[in-house]
Amino acid sequence: MTRPNILLITSDQQHWHTIGAFNSEIHTPNLDRLTFEGTTFNRAYCPNPTCTPTRASIITGMYPSQHGAWTLGTKLLEDRHTVGEDFLAAGYRTALVGKAHFQPLRSTEEFPSLEAVPLLQDLDYWKQFNETFYGFDHVELARNHTNEFLVGQHYAIWMEEQGCSNWRDYFLAPTGTLDPSIKHKWPIPEKYHYNTWIAERSNKLMEEFTEKEEPFFLWASFFDPHPDYLVPEPWDTMYDPNKLTLPKVVPGEHDNNPPHFRMTQEAQPDFTAWKETGHVIHGYHSHQVYDEAEQRQNMATYYGMISKMDAYIGRILDKVDELGIAEDTLIVFTTDHGHFFGQHGLHFKGGFHYEDVIKLPFIVRYPGKVPAGRQSEAFQSLVDLAPTFLSIAGLPVARTMTGVDQSQVWFGKQSAARDHILCEFRHEPTTIHQKTYVNERYKITVYFNQTYGEIFDLKEDPQELHNRWDDPEYVHVKSDLLLKFTWAELGKEALPMPRIWHA
Repeated sequence: MTRPNILLITSDQQHWHTIGAFNSEIHTPNLDRLTFEGTTFNRAYCPNPTCTPTRASIITGMYPSQHGAWTLGTKLLEDRHTVGEDFLAAGYRTALVGKAHFQPLRSTEEFPSLEAVPLLQDLDYWKQFNETFYGFDHVELARNHTNEFLVGQHYAIWMEEQGCSNWRDYFLAPTGTLDPSIKHKWPIPEKYHYNTWIAERSNKLMEEFTEKEEPFFLWASFFDPHPDYLVPEPWDTMYDPNKLTLPKVVPGEHDNNPPHFRMTQEAQPDFTAWKETGHVIHGYHSHQVYDEAEQRQNMATYYGMISKMDAYIGRILDKVDELGIAEDTLIVFTTDHGHFFGQHGLHFKGGFHYEDVIKLPFIVRYPGKVPAGRQSEAFQSLVDLAPTFLSIAGLPVARTMTGVDQSQVWFGKQSAARDHILCEFRHEPTTIHQKTYVNERYKITVYFNQTYGEIFDLKEDPQELHNRWDDPEYVHVKSDLLLKFTWAELGKEALPMPRIWHA
């Protein structure tokens, strides 16, 4: 049997309801194409609603509380086992193009980081870089979202190779000279945008691997639509802000929520009690930052970023067809976590485990094996990607991996491989530490050392407007969910080896 290629395509911080096949207000013909040619999973979730923890889970098949990269500003330690190592050992080529974010932007003697300033902008270093990086034997990296000053690594090298000697004009100080007052319309020419780079380099690698008849595991990792809200023309004017359905807070919806929800709706909240490490805590600030006109423009730009990215995903899909490898290539499209752009009065991300930020777009295509044009309600977690990839490739699954094998579910031969989801958010050692359990109907969130929490009845209250944590009518539901959450925590523990004898 031909060993399948594995092509993982991800966006960054994409709301689950932003695929044109299911949302008529957005245009994504290439993602729509994947939905027609594959199976869309409507209940896919991240293991953590921030980048580093979830991205580390994708390659380890472990939860953040297990692999150790527990929040932003930490790193996945180099001794952790990754799926790329298994593919390399089996004779695969492994590559990552785009965003890694396995390591922080600062480095210490004890915890050095290759993705740290100033190393990430040492282009001579990256021109010579040929090390295996977390199981990827070929990487081409960048770290900036839109115009951030963090631009560098292989993306900056590529821009110079394309003749863009003035690339610093399109990025903020201190690296660049771009006017920080510029909003929404990014003046960078589209031919120098990182979407172009990711698609071009991913396609080139697939060409090389196919020519040499080498099976590959390739991760094409896009940066959009992670804010800032910036996109080159003509994508910046693709959507009329006044024709979009703007999410809004419902008056009173946070009355029964934990205090940090209500405080986000204040003009000057004091989150001092939550600050522990002294570093930024995402989401714990006032979310009253935009008037309606700006919210609408942000949403229009966000949609434009997704549509632009979709066009370059289309180039990758076209290359798979052009190379004649579609029948032998498993493609998964998803994102690392979701995004708020006004839902519940919230923006960006943080410790608010609504579906908007923990549920994901998730599409699987494998012609002749994964049913086409199908939608499934089977639970998926990004923790499941690594073991499932290995299983489909006919390779053993490392015992360190605690995700589940979804292969038979993807193939349409099994209705489900899991009956629940676990999502973690530990953003400070003790003061911001929560876990969420989701089953077919309910969602419960518990907080370390706190008596408050959340229970949402997703059947009766799909918009998650009514927290039933203290509702006497839900006391038995709460008891049952707490027990099932405990079982789920016990059940996710790894067994590094089987029991081989009596004692």
